[in-house]
Amino acid sequence: MSARKFFVGGNWKMNGDKESLGELFMTLNTASLDDETEVVCGAPSIYLDYARSKLDLRIGVAAQNCYKVPKGAFTGEISPAMIKDCGIDWVILGHSERRHVFGESDELIGQKVAHCLESDLCVIACIGEKLEEREAGTTDAVVFAQTKVIADNVKDWSHVVLAYEPVWAIGTGKTASPAQAQEVHEKLRGWLRANVSDAVADTIRIIYGGSVTAVNCKELAAQADVDGFLVGGASLKPEFVDIINARS
Repeated sequence: MSARKFFVGGNWKMNGDKESLGELFMTLNTASLDDETEVVCGAPSIYLDYARSKLDLRIGVAAQNCYKVPKGAFTGEISPAMIKDCGIDWVILGHSERRHVFGESDELIGQKVAHCLESDLCVIACIGEKLEEREAGTTDAVVFAQTKVIADNVKDWSHVVLAYEPVWAIGTGKTASPAQAQEVHEKLRGWLRANVSDAVADTIRIIYGGSVTAVNCKELAAQADVDGFLVGGASLKPEFVDIINARS
């Protein structure tokens, strides 16, 4: 079994209200969660304070995005400083929806990663290929290029979790098979070994995202280089507890 602590993140995206999230908090706060798993929930920015005040402290909270500077005339954005001021320690960056719906470039994502780490925020950095890229056989080239931009902006890897999320598997009900997930995770760890260091390759947690459910989580979690999950829709449901406990 890997020495890397299992990590399960929940990405609520633009979902939930105080009533439904309150029910989720009750479920998580009273659940028996694996002590060997780190849990972080990504809340909409307007509910970050609410989530942090209501969730048990054993459960971390993440912002779903932020901007690359501390403050300024950037209407609608939030800064790492604001996130920290809410008592939040994590941020999700580079999610495929930010890349492909909102047009964020690799360069911008790299700048955000650098600024968040400088601001003492921990980062869940997302990478992943689209369906046409997988079908064209360019998965490795795409995820390595995305990883390089992130790596170029990281000085302290202990504050980074790398999330591999094949775009074709997010919210589609399609999931990379355990073998497919393991193959990409293993190659990513090899890229980090060749381009960063053995220490980083051995210690960084590479998690999988893309239609993870209570049904498929245990088999995915059993893969040698899969160190956890970034969960979308299922993180708003009671089955999130089963996913957290996938290695129990």
